[in-house]
Amino acid sequence: MLDPRTAPLIGTDRHLPPVPPQRLSGPALRQRFASNPAWQPELARDSRNFVDRPVRHAAVLVPIVLRDAPTVLLTRRTDQLSSHSGQVAFPGGKVDDDDDDAVAAALREAEEEVGLEPRWVEVIGALPDYLTGSAYRITPVVGLVHPAAAFRLNPHEVADLFEVPLTFLMDPAHHQRHVAHWQGQRHEWFAMPYDDAGTERFIWGATAALLRNLYRFLSA
Repeated sequence: MLDPRTAPLIGTDRHLPPVPPQRLSGPALRQRFASNPAWQPELARDSRNFVDRPVRHAAVLVPIVLRDAPTVLLTRRTDQLSSHSGQVAFPGGKVDDDDDDAVAAALREAEEEVGLEPRWVEVIGALPDYLTGSAYRITPVVGLVHPAAAFRLNPHEVADLFEVPLTFLMDPAHHQRHVAHWQGQRHEWFAMPYDDAGTERFIWGATAALLRNLYRFLSA
């Protein structure tokens, strides 16, 4: 399997401008999603789309915590999970038959995984779906999280919970491009490593792709 941490780095996107901080406040984010600007997502699917099985619908919550400087809430999955173990991810999972829609699924999964109650989340919109290499069509639901929200981790699914400044993630100077050859094919992906008080949070794969699309949306 690919080891994203040791894959060759082919560059960053320092030539692209960061999203101005004034666009990252709660009111600005609400207005942006309400205005629905013309734009195109940069990434629609994982280049490693190698799983031969029916596509299943999933949803994740992209939780933006409305601190004085807004942050993005992320999890580290436990090492014993059967898929994507140990990886940085948004709270989320498969859309169940009894979920009303992707929004309901994202909110349910966030409560199950990290104890985030829906009453603390203001859903402001969604980004385009993204197809993963494991055959999930992910709907990213964007929500503003009240800073007083409390969390309770599900130890079977979540090993850690942390926050990354939104300004860091919306600055392409921190968007690394990696490449590797696997099973005879060339694969490229983004990574956004973040130094969290001495702990490296290696954000990559679908999570980084969704954040890259959020950058394109907010920059449009």
